[in-house]
Amino acid sequence: MKNIVILVSGSGTNLQRIIDCIESGEIANAKISMVVADRNCYGLERAEHANIPNQLIKRGKSFSEHLEKIIPENTDLIVLAGFLSILSSDFTEKFKGKIINIHPALLPKFGGFGMWGMNVHNAVLEAKEEESGASVHFVTSGIDEGEIILQGKVPVDENDTPETLAAKVHAIEYEIFPKAINIILNG
Repeated sequence: MKNIVILVSGSGTNLQRIIDCIESGEIANAKISMVVADRNCYGLERAEHANIPNQLIKRGKSFSEHLEKIIPENTDLIVLAGFLSILSSDFTEKFKGKIINIHPALLPKFGGFGMWGMNVHNAVLEAKEEESGASVHFVTSGIDEGEIILQGKVPVDENDTPETLAAKVHAIEYEIFPKAINIILNG
């Protein structure tokens, strides 16, 4: 059984999707050993409802140090699911190749500092892109710079708003995130 630690900052919808995919077998041979949040959020409640050990570590300069102390030694994968804090380069180097993130754009476009949530969708629309999507990538010390594992695309319509585009991108996240996790854990 492969052990996953999931980091969250918000409502935990991608966390819930991962929980559901493990239960259905779409993500095989895996369990979530811990959920960690960097702020008080509904993602912690989702973990509680699923009987998954969870912990809040307040964001700040020592977040990565505290996180490193509580990560179980048998962790196979650390999954950033709507996680907004930046992990230290020491942390990302220690767990190199074992940390993945989902980003709401087709990287390398619309990544980096400040590119999260509606900021991304606004930027995509302002650039008049014809498509957007989501990217699952390895986490490195550079923000959204790690190797891309899987991407899914959606068309950008001329009448899209940041909210409608976000809904389309979120739907594609639900498709590719479990696939990427399963690929990494099970080949």
